[in-house]
Amino acid sequence: MRGFLLCLLVVIAACDNLNYEPGLNVKKTYEYKYEGMVNIGRGIPNLAESGVRLTCKVKIVGVSGQTFLLQVSNFNFEEFNGIPGKDTFNASPKLTNRIAAELSKPFMFEYAKGRVGDIHATAEISDTIVNIVRGILGFFQVTIKTTQRVYELEEFGIHGLCLSTYAIVEDSHSQDLEVTHVVDTNNCREKAAIYRGMALAVVNKLSKERGNSVISTVRYVYTLEPTVHGGLIKKAHALERQHFSPFNVKGGNSKLQAMKELVLVSVTDTVAISPAGPMVSRGNLVYKFVNFPGPIPILMTKSDDSVPKIVKMIMRLAEANIYQVDSLTSEDVFVLFQLLRGTSLEDLEALWIQLSGNDEHRRWFLDTVVEVADARVLKFIKNRFKAGDVSANEAGQSILIAFNHVTAEIDVMELANELLSMPFSKSHPLLWNTVVLSYGSLVYKYCSYEYIQPCPVAVVQPLLDLVNDGLKRNNDLDMVLALKAIGNAGHPSSIKTIIRFLPGVSASPVNISTRVLSAAVQSLRHLAFRDPHTVQDITVSLFVQRELPTEIRMLACIILFETKPPLALVSTLTSFLLNEADMHVASFTYSLIQSIAKSRTPDNHLLSTACNIAMKILAPKCSRLSYYYSKALHLDWYNDDFLIGTATEVFMLKNDANYIPTEVVTKGKLHFIGRILQLVELGFRAEGIKELFGKGLSTDFEALVKLLQGSLKLPTDKPLLSAYARLFGQELFFADLNKDFIQSIINAVSPSSEKDHPVWKMIENLQKGTSWHWTKAYLMFETSYIQATSLGLPLEISKYYHTVITITMNATATISPPLNNRMGRLLTSDVTLVTDGFAGYAKDQFLFHGINTDIFQCGMEMKSKNVLAMPWEFSMKMNIKQNTFELDLPPCKKKMDLFLVKFDVYAVSRNIEEPSLAKMTPMMPESTEAEVDLEPAKRNVTSRQKIEKTDFYNPQAKVCAEASIYGATFCVESEAKRSHYIEEYPLYYLLGYTNFACRIQPAQSNKPVDGIHIELNTGLTKYPVSVRQLLDTLKRFSKDATDRLSPSGLSSSRTSHRANVEPKVDFTFEAFNATCEPAFTMKALAISGNNRPEGYEAAAYYNHVTKMYNSQLFVSQVGEKANWTLCTSASLDKTQLGELKIHLRWGSDCQSYQMSVKASTTHLPEFEPTVKAKMHWNTVPAYMKEVGQSIQKYIPGIAFLLGFHQKPDRNAKQEVSATVVAATADRITMKIKFPEFTVFRQAIPIPIRVTDFEEHQQYMGNTTLLMHREL
Repeated sequence: MRGFLLCLLVVIAACDNLNYEPGLNVKKTYEYKYEGMVNIGRGIPNLAESGVRLTCKVKIVGVSGQTFLLQVSNFNFEEFNGIPGKDTFNASPKLTNRIAAELSKPFMFEYAKGRVGDIHATAEISDTIVNIVRGILGFFQVTIKTTQRVYELEEFGIHGLCLSTYAIVEDSHSQDLEVTHVVDTNNCREKAAIYRGMALAVVNKLSKERGNSVISTVRYVYTLEPTVHGGLIKKAHALERQHFSPFNVKGGNSKLQAMKELVLVSVTDTVAISPAGPMVSRGNLVYKFVNFPGPIPILMTKSDDSVPKIVKMIMRLAEANIYQVDSLTSEDVFVLFQLLRGTSLEDLEALWIQLSGNDEHRRWFLDTVVEVADARVLKFIKNRFKAGDVSANEAGQSILIAFNHVTAEIDVMELANELLSMPFSKSHPLLWNTVVLSYGSLVYKYCSYEYIQPCPVAVVQPLLDLVNDGLKRNNDLDMVLALKAIGNAGHPSSIKTIIRFLPGVSASPVNISTRVLSAAVQSLRHLAFRDPHTVQDITVSLFVQRELPTEIRMLACIILFETKPPLALVSTLTSFLLNEADMHVASFTYSLIQSIAKSRTPDNHLLSTACNIAMKILAPKCSRLSYYYSKALHLDWYNDDFLIGTATEVFMLKNDANYIPTEVVTKGKLHFIGRILQLVELGFRAEGIKELFGKGLSTDFEALVKLLQGSLKLPTDKPLLSAYARLFGQELFFADLNKDFIQSIINAVSPSSEKDHPVWKMIENLQKGTSWHWTKAYLMFETSYIQATSLGLPLEISKYYHTVITITMNATATISPPLNNRMGRLLTSDVTLVTDGFAGYAKDQFLFHGINTDIFQCGMEMKSKNVLAMPWEFSMKMNIKQNTFELDLPPCKKKMDLFLVKFDVYAVSRNIEEPSLAKMTPMMPESTEAEVDLEPAKRNVTSRQKIEKTDFYNPQAKVCAEASIYGATFCVESEAKRSHYIEEYPLYYLLGYTNFACRIQPAQSNKPVDGIHIELNTGLTKYPVSVRQLLDTLKRFSKDATDRLSPSGLSSSRTSHRANVEPKVDFTFEAFNATCEPAFTMKALAISGNNRPEGYEAAAYYNHVTKMYNSQLFVSQVGEKANWTLCTSASLDKTQLGELKIHLRWGSDCQSYQMSVKASTTHLPEFEPTVKAKMHWNTVPAYMKEVGQSIQKYIPGIAFLLGFHQKPDRNAKQEVSATVVAATADRITMKIKFPEFTVFRQAIPIPIRVTDFEEHQQYMGNTTLLMHREL
């Protein structure tokens, strides 16, 4: 009995010592079985997916108190690429051996109380393998609180410092704990995730609240057995899901699912520990990212022996694109990028020596080496600047792309600063501008990274020194350049320097020109996002200074509204405007407020409300200001399902001294997935333009030269025109049209130019025969989002957009008689030009969602290709004095795609050991049981319900327009494959195979076409033969009609018949009343051996009499048995304030079909200004009737959407008429009559003010009453 009690006491004591807090016994060896699997796809049956599976045994051996040794054995790596349920995982022995060789080496880690500390491994083990070990050790990072069943805490894990939620359930029989651990990866203070290539896309909080494009969830489930040494993990399972869409994830998405499992196999006493050897710390449990730029996820290539591979690749690409763009090799440029990123600086120098001697190879190398995207490329450019072995043009292109694509690190900034101070950078004005502006862009990117906050002032100091130096020397150009670069940088520390140039804000104002002041105000544009409160104070101070130039106040207004001012500040601005005397400032600000009040983008959600209130207050004063005054226009839209929107802004700045705008700015923005990206912005500043065109424009060549010569009287410091271009918010280019530039134009175009001018040399080279070729390979953008997964594998979402542009031209000119010593003779000579060439591009775009490491890749990849091809071959003969032009074209001999868009989605699998065996399976297989073949006639009428029930559909269409006369056919083809719920989820409209092509191909013709001949004569000439025959025919018809309609004895029925025929008679004789010679003639004929040419001829006539403008156009078919003709007549009656009549007849001798259009205006004292239009047709072809009937079906719905009312009506048949009445200065009333119904709407707002018609009556005569009576 005593023995039993003693045993019981021992058991009770042992139970009291049981510990649930996770821990490991340093004297024990633990063996686990580990399996990790990840797959990426749509998660929908019968669609392809991609994935990998890792399996191994894990042994953990205690070394010291809190140090343990981890050993991995029996590792196996498998790939999946196919359709779940039909395909299986396939082993990859070579990659398995490579990974196992690293994993078999020991790893050390610190562990205590459920916390994984530092991880140690030998230096040669790659970060990718260490991250896989982090995925295994992630199971051991768990916090147990036995006093609480549900609790939250913030803790480190492989995903970073994130919020975790625990739920604990105890098994009463086994005393095991079932722990559920959920990691909120969307709520991390320090998240193991990075963005690359997104620095220029500003994050907007209000936009992100509309929805997400990426959502992740992670859940761990543990079974813990309590022991004396701590809770022992017997089994653990983790499930991670990520949903991604380029739009809102609610509208369909690509899914990543990662699962891993750890099962305890045995626990044994540790016998002996093998020495591990020297190790280095590899960090804690948080995922460690591989250095950027990492492997491009759309390819896998070995980087060993890269130099000869690069040389061979560049030679092959240059050869393939030597005449025209080769769309088949455009994707290989990405392979070249990857190879270049694996080279050293010494390799780049060796490549330069090998490739710089050939112009084509040199250009390809310089265009692609900039995508190395780290300090190596800047060192390479620095060496080129030192050696001076690149031109200013080559240097400028390299600097522009390299600075905007390089990763902004501290060593990169130091190298960029060195380039800024090198003498070569200042060797050419355009190169210097590019270097300075690009440096500002690099500073902006450097300050965008969160880990560099606050951004050090040292990086922007070179630009601050430049602008201060320009101020000391009073050099406007240097100040403007430096201020533009400071604007690109958007550095918060630059505000103090900018303020020095702003009157009323600076404590010690400086005397500067309006141009410099304008640049200073615009340099605040990025600071409007980074420091909005300070910028608001500055811009409001500028706006309220009425003594400042009007242009500066309006620019300050633009920047102010970029800060998204609150309601109180908008109200203050509104109160100030009520007393504003400058109508340009009032009109501009009101129009901007009015436009923003209608905004629908998330960033303007609060601002639009404030502007709506302000607009109503200002409307009595400003709503009727016309477009004579300065205006601002903001248009936008936004869609919550796609999380995409666009905005367009146009600013027209004027002043009272000049009707011509002093500055015009247009820019666009793209809203996508919570970010705002500024697209292209163009600005033009006109200072001396009024002096140049004050007397109006002239089309006469000599007068134009004299006009340019007169512009040389402008002041030297006053540019005629200034222009700038910004891309993604960064100013890339600006230039001035000044006296020197105008002088160069005068020297180029003046007829008195002599042989010493460069243009003369160009003409001489053209006579000898010249060739020109240019190719540009350019990575337009490379963006990526990389996030750790629970397996320790990097989940990457990447977008790549690359283009290859090719332009080739061969030309030879003949001039007869030859030129003398003056270029002016060129205007009177016959010039023959024979040329052929090509212009086009191939654009490749990729979107990747999946796992991307340096040794394997798996995921979903959307691959898109866009090709434009514009070849030409022709000979042209012209005489400028005689206004004659002839063009000869070869026949179409082969099929060619002029425009092509093609994309598809694939499940991809690649590994570095077998790169040639990469798998790309179309997401939608080529054949499927669910396929439904829809006939072309049925596709157009397929109902929504039918599509929703169809799992797979494959619409196809082909439309061709054949010009058999000319031996060519133009076709448009389209095909698409879609699957599953395309009506429910917007994303699925895009996922699948798509092909759209516009192509030209030879046409089936009875006669072979040898060539096409086109003639154009814009001077007075004789009738073409076919036109003369047409006129004779029309004259005969008219004479017969007139003889039948003699005035004697006409009955009422004959009178009615005469009324139907008279238009034909009047139309015919209008042509004979016009000038006896055509104003221009044109021929387009197909030449076929000795046969008679076939094609078309056209002649136009114009006659201006006292009260009428008359014009006629005849187009007739040429050839045997050809009698198709088009006859048009247009007349404008000046006596009736612009009554316009147009008659059209076509068909056999212009007698088969006819149509007429009539439009007129009126403004009587007792009526509002009115415009009336009417279209009437007698007979039209059947296809036109079908098209008209099809359009008419949609008119009621469209009218309803536009706010029109509809009523059934019996209006004139075969006629459509419209009436527009100016009800007020800014609103109109519209009524449109169709044969069976009428649609109308009142008080339609219009963006422009209706012109007062009474002003025109002074010179048009008092004839509106006649027009009113006729209408």
